[in-house]
Amino acid sequence: MSKNLLITGANRGLGLEFTKQYAEAGWRVIACCRNPESAEALNLVASAYSESITVYQLDVGNFEQVDTLSKTLTEPIDLLINNAGIYPDSNSHDLYENWLNAFRINSLAPFKVAQAFEAHVKKGQFKKIINITSKMGSIADNTSGGSYIYRSSKTALNMIIKSLSIELAPKGITTIVLHPGWVQTDMGGPNGLINVQQSVSGMRNVIEAITLADSGKFYAYDGKEIPW
Repeated sequence: MSKNLLITGANRGLGLEFTKQYAEAGWRVIACCRNPESAEALNLVASAYSESITVYQLDVGNFEQVDTLSKTLTEPIDLLINNAGIYPDSNSHDLYENWLNAFRINSLAPFKVAQAFEAHVKKGQFKKIINITSKMGSIADNTSGGSYIYRSSKTALNMIIKSLSIELAPKGITTIVLHPGWVQTDMGGPNGLINVQQSVSGMRNVIEAITLADSGKFYAYDGKEIPW
């Protein structure tokens, strides 16, 4: 019986690498992104693994689309990865508009997706919801300041998922936040300390190892726990 993964933001960076690695491992991947028609890299990977990957259009900031997809998909979801996220410019002329949008995409959308697909995950074998956060959302780790929008949106995500984990644990669903490291991606930039293959391989090891007893924790890609 195949294992099913649903992942958001699958068109590039970490999401694309997750999609590829899980397909290579024999999983069925429900790969979601905002604009599939222009997602050239994802479409190439999906063509190479045509029996494993199905691409769906999903703008996680459009909560009606989230609900529609949850009704369209009927199969169990063993693993849900909330990966989609944005890094707006805190110095932009449109500061507050960008800030509100960051909260919608980085904080509210993962909660919405988790709620919409809770029943699917509960029917799955692994019952895990993984939320890609950042060490920049750790209050204890903030020694440089700045990046107000991104930091605060990820801190909010961390608190949301901490509360959600308490709600979902009695239902047998393991829910954590996971820091991918400073990765060489479009978002992370060329100076990242690790590449996407290293980050995703490490995160997959963490995902595989966690149990319900770990629900509500904040981990890095190398398995180390991060202070809130």
